[in-house]
Amino acid sequence: MPDTRVSLDVLCLGHASYDLVFSVPHHPGEDEKLFADSLLECGGGPAANAAVSVARLGYKAAFSGYLGLDDYGNSHYAELQQAGVDTTLIVRGPAPTPLSVVLVKPDGKRALLNYKGDTKILPADTIDFSDIAVKTVLFDGHEPRLSLALLDKIDNAIPTVLDAGSLHTGTQALMDKVDYLVCSEKFALQYAVNANTALSRLAALSPNVVITLGESGLIWQRGHEQGSLPAPPVTAVDTTGAGDAFHGAFAAAVAAKMAWLDILYFASAAGAFCCTQMGARPGLPNREQHRQLLSSWRGNLAF
Repeated sequence: MPDTRVSLDVLCLGHASYDLVFSVPHHPGEDEKLFADSLLECGGGPAANAAVSVARLGYKAAFSGYLGLDDYGNSHYAELQQAGVDTTLIVRGPAPTPLSVVLVKPDGKRALLNYKGDTKILPADTIDFSDIAVKTVLFDGHEPRLSLALLDKIDNAIPTVLDAGSLHTGTQALMDKVDYLVCSEKFALQYAVNANTALSRLAALSPNVVITLGESGLIWQRGHEQGSLPAPPVTAVDTTGAGDAFHGAFAAAVAAKMAWLDILYFASAAGAFCCTQMGARPGLPNREQHRQLLSSWRGNLAF
């Protein structure tokens, strides 16, 4: 019989929020009243942003997670559909859509406040994934029960990626169970005294480890092989979502079975481009924007 399942390049499972991004002259001090220069409203969340990143780069993506039946949830749901992301694996309910307030300084540095209210982690049996055929799965750790249940069911040949943005219960539950452990510098410094020590320790848990270091690029280890990669030279406007763009592009490159260094360049270009725009979602590059940055950057580097 023919396979009637939905075919995907990347399934992104985890957190969705709605972002209110304020441009501010500086981050406020204690008891300080501050006036924002501008406001941007858009969907957000690591896994949701990663799904949009995958779709904009020309790959088939789905997001799986929770959105409330409120105005923020409705706006985000419509935004995902407009981006071409498969929304059939999204759970809707009366609990509020998580909300993030982001304060962005002129140098691109940010402060972020997230509010989840009474929204709970989804139970392990919430979603039936049997109707999809997927090449790569990306987790962000924010839906650990659902993620662990999926890991138990999927074919071991399907590569899995963890977006380890910070060290918490969810990332701790998944970090030794995925094929690609892709960590932020924040995660690394929560795990060990420095990034290099964290890299060595994490390599004992996962066969492929990457630690992103912002404008300093990244370091990686595969087995006993280690390396680094500089960041593309861009002018940062807002770093919000850069990690999400990186992880989405990384998962897409894994799904496309690119060579290891090609995966790292592909993901780095997506993350860097995101920094050149205000807001995470608007900063996720399309295929042509990504191609131009990747081509101009990689062409200037020796291998």
